[in-house]
Amino acid sequence: MTADTADTAATAGTPGLRTAVVTGASSGIGAATARALAAAGYRVVLTARRKDRIEALAAELPHAEAYPLDVTDRAAVDAFARHLDRFPSVDVLVNNAGGALGAEPVATGDPADWRAMYEVNVLGVLHMTQALLPALTASGDGTVVVLSSTAGHGTYEGGGGYVAAKHGAHVLAETLRLELCGQPVRVIEVAPGMVRTEEFATTRFRGDADRAAKVYEGVDAPLSAEDVADTVAWAVTRPPHVNIDLLVVRPRAQASNTKVHRTS
Repeated sequence: MTADTADTAATAGTPGLRTAVVTGASSGIGAATARALAAAGYRVVLTARRKDRIEALAAELPHAEAYPLDVTDRAAVDAFARHLDRFPSVDVLVNNAGGALGAEPVATGDPADWRAMYEVNVLGVLHMTQALLPALTASGDGTVVVLSSTAGHGTYEGGGGYVAAKHGAHVLAETLRLELCGQPVRVIEVAPGMVRTEEFATTRFRGDADRAAKVYEGVDAPLSAEDVADTVAWAVTRPPHVNIDLLVVRPRAQASNTKVHRTS
């Protein structure tokens, strides 16, 4: 673990400073969400596998620290949860780590891709939520955010593995909300539609930048990572008795997963 701001240790026990954990914070929606929550006054703990990325971001933010973490590694997640004992409370968990691999039809999809997507999009959320739930409950006002996707609410050709994984994340959030009813923990699901980030489509198409660019071709204004982060921060900062069960956010040009207005 590397603390990335000079005052991290000094502020670990600062009364009144609420702590938010953001997974997948090295880029895209995760990085933007970390910035948004820091701006809202949270101490932000950034986790991701790419140590250099989260260290650089933590250095930009007040009361932030970076903790390299693979959310699919349960032992590492449990060690991270123990590390968080140094803070007075853990108040927010943003389960953002995820992603898509491939766009092959079900008939020819690679089971390894499906397994990898399930591991990070579903089991990663499970690991983090189970490990941090005791602290979130003890805070007296905890919030679990699950970044799913509109893919978890409606399928499309070539999306079988990703749709299945994000549907799993959606069902996890929905079930957890039922099971925690009466406990001081909110469960918020934010389901973005078309979001143009620097890596999502490129990763999905295994580095094929031209193919990735075609996803957004002719779309006047896809969502940005900052648009989604603003939505997450808004939901998290509602009064404690207000729960945003499910918030679907799409660009105006997108009416569904399969209907998008393109100018060319």
